Amino acid sequence: MNFSLYIAKRYLFTKSSNNAINYITIIATIGIVMGSAALFIVLSGFAGLKDFTLEFTSIIDPDLKAQSATGKYFKLTNEEANKLDKLKTTTAYSKVIEERVFVAYEHKNYPNAYIKGVDENYQTVTTIDSVIFYGNWLTSKSNQVVTGLGISNSLSIGVLDYGKKLNLYVPKPGKGQIKSLKDAYNSFHAVNVGIFDVNEALNDKYIYTPINMAKALLEVPENSYSYIEFKLNPDATEEEARTEILSVLGDKVTLKNKAQLNDALYKMLNTENLAVYLIFTLVLIIALFNVIGSIIMMILDKKSNLKTLYSTGATLKHIRQIFFYQGSLMSVLGGVLGLTIGYIIVSLQKAFSLVMITPSLPYPMTIKWENLILVFVTISVLGILASKIASSRISKSLIDIN
Repeated sequence: MNFSLYIAKRYLFTKSSNNAINYITIIATIGIVMGSAALFIVLSGFAGLKDFTLEFTSIIDPDLKAQSATGKYFKLTNEEANKLDKLKTTTAYSKVIEERVFVAYEHKNYPNAYIKGVDENYQTVTTIDSVIFYGNWLTSKSNQVVTGLGISNSLSIGVLDYGKKLNLYVPKPGKGQIKSLKDAYNSFHAVNVGIFDVNEALNDKYIYTPINMAKALLEVPENSYSYIEFKLNPDATEEEARTEILSVLGDKVTLKNKAQLNDALYKMLNTENLAVYLIFTLVLIIALFNVIGSIIMMILDKKSNLKTLYSTGATLKHIRQIFFYQGSLMSVLGGVLGLTIGYIIVSLQKAFSLVMITPSLPYPMTIKWENLILVFVTISVLGILASKIASSRISKSLIDIN
């Protein structure tokens, strides 16, 4: 066994005759354990919040979305549609038309809505029906709509109220002087049959309609669409699907996956996660100053023993290695113990919902191996650096008996 490592383990696991040094060592170890446990718990909490947030957002996001590379719409020919039907990497696709509309209901107006016309395959591509908490999904080739919860609350829209019509308005395409209101807007009377609830942004934005109704309201050219949304075959990779889809649609479209569709949200969540990691790493750095202090106190306490070791042939390098190994072992073992405690706490939260956000919603936690590795590497590197700094304080004048 390595001489310096053997002595370091003896010093680490043996009580000092000086109680003050024992207390300092215990405090330093507790700081490492609690710091690593807290860092892992917080990272698991943010991972859980991220998954929880994206879980609802991705409900109405397809696996891949093809949108026009230039302009609002792109044309899908019958030949291209037949080829899309035969793709092996996708199980279904839905054609979508989207445009901003002005909504009026009774004596209230809502100018910030977007109409989203979808075909009968939309429920196959997404799980939109799972977020309709009141009413039902719309029927194709009808004047039915499904509104977001935010729009519904703003306009006081009910469900299946046939005595009150929901009016949708969009400016008419074209040029020339407008002589009357009818020349300025296309309008459509609709009946709300359902209300969906995903998140605040989407609830305040979308009104779903059958695609034929959207085409008529917006005067979209034949076979033209805003998007085509795809559901991938579970046996196919995203890259394989991209290659197949682009071989049919060419460069007139760009393809985006769920992460790219929620780029701003992903960036925000990742930035918050990084900020929390850096803050808790700073806390760990402060805690590791106790390790430096503990090692320096141990050096002073063992001064006579070090002189003996030096006299019997141990070099200055060996003596420095003793305390470097001692501090490194304290940091690594404390980190492992802290991670174990953190893992147990996170597991208990997942199993028994110890902390609740609301009476019915437990705080979400997600255990990720990358977080375990990140915390272990962080505490190990910082502990090794602290040990190196402390052990470098040993000089020849400190242990030279002459």
